[in-house]
Amino acid sequence: MSLFSAAHYSPDEMLRHPRHIAMQSVLVRLIQQLRAIGSAADGYEFQRELAELLLAVEGDRRELKRAADRVKKGKTPHPQAPEPQSGRDLGEHTTWLFEHDLCERLARQLRSVGDAFAWKAFGFYRPFVLALSRNDPPGPIHGKAGFAAERDQAERAFKEDGHFALLHDLTNCLRIGDITIWDEVNPPRTEEIKTNPNNRRGVQIRRINQARAAILDGAPLPGDNLAERLHDLDLPLRTHMDLLRSAAEHAAEQGVYATPVPGARVLTFIDQIACSRLGLTDQDNEPVDRRFQAALQSVGIANGRLDNNVHATSADSAARDPKRVPWASYRLDPGLCARLIGDYAFFVVETSGPALAELLQIAGLNARWVRPPGDATLRGGEVVMEIHQQNELTAVYLPGGLKMTQGITLQVTRSELDRYLIELLKPGTWAAGIKHLLCAQEVGKPWPHYRDEHEVWV
Repeated sequence: MSLFSAAHYSPDEMLRHPRHIAMQSVLVRLIQQLRAIGSAADGYEFQRELAELLLAVEGDRRELKRAADRVKKGKTPHPQAPEPQSGRDLGEHTTWLFEHDLCERLARQLRSVGDAFAWKAFGFYRPFVLALSRNDPPGPIHGKAGFAAERDQAERAFKEDGHFALLHDLTNCLRIGDITIWDEVNPPRTEEIKTNPNNRRGVQIRRINQARAAILDGAPLPGDNLAERLHDLDLPLRTHMDLLRSAAEHAAEQGVYATPVPGARVLTFIDQIACSRLGLTDQDNEPVDRRFQAALQSVGIANGRLDNNVHATSADSAARDPKRVPWASYRLDPGLCARLIGDYAFFVVETSGPALAELLQIAGLNARWVRPPGDATLRGGEVVMEIHQQNELTAVYLPGGLKMTQGITLQVTRSELDRYLIELLKPGTWAAGIKHLLCAQEVGKPWPHYRDEHEVWV
């Protein structure tokens, strides 16, 4: 089953690469270690190993790019170039580009575990991630001048004060500041570390302060839009993670498994290893399509599918979207989490926009699907649904017995719908959250979060 492609390699070739396969056991071990962390000392040792692994992969990536450029010019690779393990022709520069792309994927997989480490360190309190993710993605740490200073500061915090300091560059989701320190008394403190203490960038310090004020005081989130703020829904997060676990178990036996999910959704889980064991290929679609269509029919979203349906997927998503909960944080077996990170397993959750709007209408919400027909893949920032609440101004009457009203319209964008789909939120939880926002009459662009997420993730 194909996931991703490039001009110089096939998806299956990437998944068969010895280094890609070997990373699976590394990820399982890291996830097991992550879940066993119970002290600052545990976190310090875990972070040190993660940093060494990431530095090695990114160092190889840089040397492979250099080798690819040399081979393309008709030169031989330089002596520091890592030995390719793909079995491809070493005289072709695309061989070296393939190895370079492999290291990019491996680095993202390690950062995905780093994201799960960050979620755990923050106690799965989503506002920290929502606030500290609002910057450009981090670049490679190999060759970064300031990374050594950041590691030194983290080491001093632990060895001198016994405090844990999280290195943001080992994650994709923490993009503001360089480290966050826990002192067991005050809220986590994010800092910008520079090799020259007198050369601090005012913009970054300001963004750190904005993030802190947004989390602790309800101030606007970092950025130019002062209307963007965190919003506590004061509701517990409830999901259908049991269905995801069950689908994964069935897919491990059948290769592909599709099942309805309450809330006008269908979950399809694909286990690439099982598909290979069973001899299933991209051409063996008929049995899969039958199961999938049956699941779509069972929730009433089969008709008009090409025009109205949208989906979210786990495929090729490790350490890409900083707002998504990382796969290593899902309450799944570490081996399954590793397969999701490495795309040896993936899942897709599909819904029908009009059916979802109807579901909310039944819950008493004036919802309307506004996304035009077309591509089923959601795009960042696009508005997919509008929910209007009419409020009566009982003190204002007009001639003829008319009464003036006012209202508030809540726009649902791609990120919120993606969360409903990929995190398998229970429909009652999602509808209650929307009602909470409407009752609060939150003006602007609220970023909602639920309570007790530490009970959902691990």
